[in-house]
Amino acid sequence: MLIDAHGRKVDYLRISVTERCNFRCQYCMPEKPFSWVPKENILSFEDMFKFVKASIDLGIKKIRLTGGEPLLREDLDKFIAMIYGYDSSIDLALTTNGFLLKSVASRLKNAGLKRINISLDSLIPHKAAKIAQKDVLKDVLEGILEAKKVGLEVKINSVPIQGINDDEIIDLLEFCKKEGFKIRFIEFMENSHATSSLKGLKSSQIQNIISQKYNFLKLPRESSSPAQYFALEDGYEFGIIEPHLDDFCTSCNRIRLTAEGYLIPCLYFEDAMSIRDYVRNGDIDKAVEVLKTVLRNKPEKNKWSEDSNTDSSRAFYETGG
Repeated sequence: MLIDAHGRKVDYLRISVTERCNFRCQYCMPEKPFSWVPKENILSFEDMFKFVKASIDLGIKKIRLTGGEPLLREDLDKFIAMIYGYDSSIDLALTTNGFLLKSVASRLKNAGLKRINISLDSLIPHKAAKIAQKDVLKDVLEGILEAKKVGLEVKINSVPIQGINDDEIIDLLEFCKKEGFKIRFIEFMENSHATSSLKGLKSSQIQNIISQKYNFLKLPRESSSPAQYFALEDGYEFGIIEPHLDDFCTSCNRIRLTAEGYLIPCLYFEDAMSIRDYVRNGDIDKAVEVLKTVLRNKPEKNKWSEDSNTDSSRAFYETGG
């Protein structure tokens, strides 16, 4: 069992398999050139798997693959199959922008993937293109519906931005309600890589917009979920993630591994330690020592409180959110 210095049980590993992305979303990495990290800097799936096995043996129960855009990493389905083959009880999930999903959804499902989170910020082509800086909507929608067709559990993530897609909150909710997907609206997370002029919506603003058409109730918070969920009168549930609050930190059960082999204790902190050389050399005991050190250094809560004006310098395309 993995326990951090604050007594929290850590059983959730998020793995960023690549920092590359085929979108340039304004709230994430709008000005970053399309570039490739040298292959020698990236952990192979075989080396990642060495660490994954040790993590599972130590109590990891849930693994989420992220990016960048994880579907840009070749043979991702084979990596999923490796994890599933080692322990089929692991809750295997993926976060993607959905652009490449249609052609691979079936392979991912057959490899052992169980759940998938897909970004959908607009149902209007020119707005989706403005956010992603690319014509994306048709391919993303086709990917979403294909994931549903092959039997993956689908959840939608959406970031409302003032003056861009804030008039689509109810439309997005109703699309997801119709298709049987949960939607989570995510408050814009200020960071130094985003377009500086962007302003997001707070949870209260999102709730106010939805309340103009629907009555809903606040649900008890799930212990380790970053989202606060609400239920409409017909039982449909939607969530809102408020990164500026730290109430979900008290039950944080996550640790993150980047494509270059860095273990990160918290999305909002810069501290990280590398296990790359250890896993490449087959010294898994040393990698586990690093993991335990990172857990000892895991902060009690994030540093993005409401009274802080500090933008995070953490690149979310490296850590996968």
